[in-house]
Amino acid sequence: MCFNETNGRISKLMSMIKALPINLSNLQKTVLQQIVRGTTNPYRLVRRAKLILAAASGESNSSISRRLELDLVQVRQWRSRWFEEREKLSAAEEQQVTEKALMVLIKGILSDRPRPGTTKSFTVEQVVQIVAIACEECEKSDRPVSHWTASELADEAIKRGIVEKIAPRSVGRFLKRSDITTTSRSLLVKCQN
Repeated sequence: MCFNETNGRISKLMSMIKALPINLSNLQKTVLQQIVRGTTNPYRLVRRAKLILAAASGESNSSISRRLELDLVQVRQWRSRWFEEREKLSAAEEQQVTEKALMVLIKGILSDRPRPGTTKSFTVEQVVQIVAIACEECEKSDRPVSHWTASELADEAIKRGIVEKIAPRSVGRFLKRSDITTTSRSLLVKCQN
């Protein structure tokens, strides 16, 4: 059996799976329509809102996939995620949350979930403390170097207990981001001048 035959059979089986029913309250529908009409909403959020509205109107997954130019797996995924969150949405409406609070909840449901392997995020305070170290003279930290490098700064931040661990690459990004002029020189160069 070749790949195309197998793929065709899988597609045929997948198309026979009944789509999960999506039922929207009037308020949910209103909020989703506001997301679709919003001019500042991210494109992916708008497409996902359109997907849920189409699913609620009875449109098939394959039809939604073609119309919104999404992979069929994506359509099933977002339909399934909405279906899983239906109780949370109902509970929020029973508690008579505001339209604004429901909007936040719906945007959360339609947002990407954190993916495994993403880098650890650092607080603003940690970043500021690391940048402050970069502005110090190396000799004050008993470092046998003439200037700070990203590796030296990462080691010093760990030594001082600012962070448990940090990659030199992350330190380099912090320093590059803190450069508010259009020059390509980094903060390390500025502090040493």
